[in-house]
Amino acid sequence: MSGDRIRGAFAGLATGDAAGWPAARHRAALHAPWSRRLHRELDAFAEEHRVTTLPVPFALNQPVAPLRIGPSDDAEWLAWTALTIDRPRAGAFRELIAPDGESPRVRARISVATALDNLARGVEPPASGHDNPHHFDDAAAVRAVAFGALGRDPAPDAQVTNAGDGVLGALAMAAAVAEAVASGSVAGAVEAALAVLPEDTAIGHNARLALAVARKAGDPFGAIPALDGALLDHVYSYGVGAAQTVPVALALAEVSGGELGRAVPAAACLASLADSAPALTGALAGACGGYEAIPEGWTASTRTLAGCCLPDLAGRDLIQLLEDIA
Repeated sequence: MSGDRIRGAFAGLATGDAAGWPAARHRAALHAPWSRRLHRELDAFAEEHRVTTLPVPFALNQPVAPLRIGPSDDAEWLAWTALTIDRPRAGAFRELIAPDGESPRVRARISVATALDNLARGVEPPASGHDNPHHFDDAAAVRAVAFGALGRDPAPDAQVTNAGDGVLGALAMAAAVAEAVASGSVAGAVEAALAVLPEDTAIGHNARLALAVARKAGDPFGAIPALDGALLDHVYSYGVGAAQTVPVALALAEVSGGELGRAVPAAACLASLADSAPALTGALAGACGGYEAIPEGWTASTRTLAGCCLPDLAGRDLIQLLEDIA
């Protein structure tokens, strides 16, 4: 396995994470609550007065560093997974549970927050992931990048927080990243993912559909309207379903030839999936091309974790953390 491609998987995910518009919203959590309240009030003002100038995350008299381009939730959960990868998964998650009466210690997807509540009530996996309103989301797929890059089985981890398509997405990402790290072949990575995605599941159907429309377009940017029309119904309020984000990542990684600079910008154009599709796409492309193929400006900007979701990781260097583990 190539160490450069393992680093590429981690740095590629962080790059895609930083490229998506939600990263600034996540990182704004490091600012005082009043600034986010004011953001909501400005958004309401725009709606009420039919103003098309929409607010963006802002600092005012606070430090601007959190709003600079950088990784957010996906990179931090990837780092946490790598740090705890050799530990029993339910036990690792259980340590994140806040003591009774205290505010939650972490920010996380709905599936993770619910799983932590389940574990606190004594509900163990796989029930902690199955009895979960967001069992289908891609939280485990993001963490699976660490399992694939380091050659481990993602299933026990995925079952803590997810079920169904949520677990299948994790298996597919781990298989794809493992193959990409081993061979550098994006075609091989896609085939490895499809091998664990049954055709009669939503994620399996969508993966094959996404690949078909992207191949027809022949270009990652050109594929975006077709992917939007084929996969996204724009009905649900959260765009983190594994049955959408993982297929998009597979399709854009393949049609870009595994080139991160072509795949990630295209993924970021799917605004409703931008919380994780660019990160997953970046992980696959980064694993194919390796760390050295990622533009230096992006690697310099995305190595340092902000601690916006897992405060204990603030200031940690993602690649140094990986090398210490390896």
